[in-house]
Amino acid sequence: MDMDLRAELDRIEADPGAARVFGQPYDTADGTTVIPVAKVRARGDRSGARPVGVFVVRDGRARWVPAVDATRISLTGILVGLVSATLAGVAMVRRPPWPDLHGDISNHPLGDRFRR
Repeated sequence: MDMDLRAELDRIEADPGAARVFGQPYDTADGTTVIPVAKVRARGDRSGARPVGVFVVRDGRARWVPAVDATRISLTGILVGLVSATLAGVAMVRRPPWPDLHGDISNHPLGDRFRR
């Protein structure tokens, strides 16, 4: 059974699109190697790549540095704020946050303490 699995794995072809995830390595003046990484998307006839981050290799040690999309982070914060404000406004219109106070405490046993 092990031979059948090994034969099947040998027949699998490598995906040529998978090599496009890692970019060309760059060597800096101080001996650091930077390898860019992108996420490849294919939708129908269109395909595109979005930067994900870089691997930085220095002194034989690799370190992952993610790419931060500040625009996406700020738009997400703005969207969360707008949704929160809208939901709070709808909640205020439908029912105010304070309780209904329609009672009379004059007949309450401790009512004399509350009168001045």
